[in-house]
Amino acid sequence: MVINKRPAGLFDQDEEEQDSRLLEEWAPGYPSQAIGRSRVILADCLEWLRRVPENSIHAIVTDPPYGVKEYEHAQLEKRSNGIGGIWRIPPSFDGHPRSPLPRFTALNQKERESLYRFFSNWAKLVVRALRPGAHVFIASNSFISQLTFSALVDGGLEFRGELIRLVRTLRGGDRPKNAEDEFPGVCSMPRGCYEPWGILRKPILEGMTVGDCLRQFETGGLRRGTDERPFCDVIVSERTPGRERQIADHPSLKPQSFLRHVVCAALPLGRGVVVDPFMGSGSTIAAAEAVGLSAIGVERLPEYYQMSLQAIPRLKGLALGSPPGQLQMEL
Repeated sequence: MVINKRPAGLFDQDEEEQDSRLLEEWAPGYPSQAIGRSRVILADCLEWLRRVPENSIHAIVTDPPYGVKEYEHAQLEKRSNGIGGIWRIPPSFDGHPRSPLPRFTALNQKERESLYRFFSNWAKLVVRALRPGAHVFIASNSFISQLTFSALVDGGLEFRGELIRLVRTLRGGDRPKNAEDEFPGVCSMPRGCYEPWGILRKPILEGMTVGDCLRQFETGGLRRGTDERPFCDVIVSERTPGRERQIADHPSLKPQSFLRHVVCAALPLGRGVVVDPFMGSGSTIAAAEAVGLSAIGVERLPEYYQMSLQAIPRLKGLALGSPPGQLQMEL
């Protein structure tokens, strides 16, 4: 088993130069750009995962497009034109317009089977690229998380639980479509008040303890909070602030206050490389940069890749009210 033993992340100036060369090796033949101690790459993540060094990635933190359907050109065009498609256009409240949301209830059985195959195959590539014991944090939603997490386990990842992001959303809670007046006291689904993130792990080697894995691969566990309390699986979050959406106009943008906490937890020793294979506008990369970690972002759509080049430095520079680790629930 070939393992890249040299960690990246918290390093002095000479090590930073060495790490920059290392990150360049992870973008063979692809357009890419260095940003701080990180790198963003224009590539399809499935192709990229086949080419990266085996057993090299320390952690993955990502918010994927589910089934990739909602990010097909035709669906993005419908979203831009405000005519729906898979993108649900929520009603305005108190005079404030709401951002479109992917309508996963629109997925039929064939599309759900396709989604399962996609994430099962994706997980197989991820298992090849991850170090033993490396963790995957993957965003989902209550409607589709069971299917997604099952597919990831089918692909070889070990399910370790869920991270619950407590945030009131606009998903669900609507009256029956085209029967609102007939059934005013009914909602078709509960209003979403949380976002489930799957926590999965590449299995550690047989006979290894977590301590052994940490010593050899710098993976296997999760980093404790800033106050030395254990990492908890519920985080009280916020909706993505308007100032962040002004920087990065991406429909699935997550807040820096949440992502900075997650990228810290994903690297148990505070060093390594965090990868977001569905980078979008680069919010995960910005979060890693903000807390002094190295990251690699992979994005297949040129418009979002170009957006990330400007968005990452600006998101990184945002000052937050609470440092990572202080948004978790009091237990």
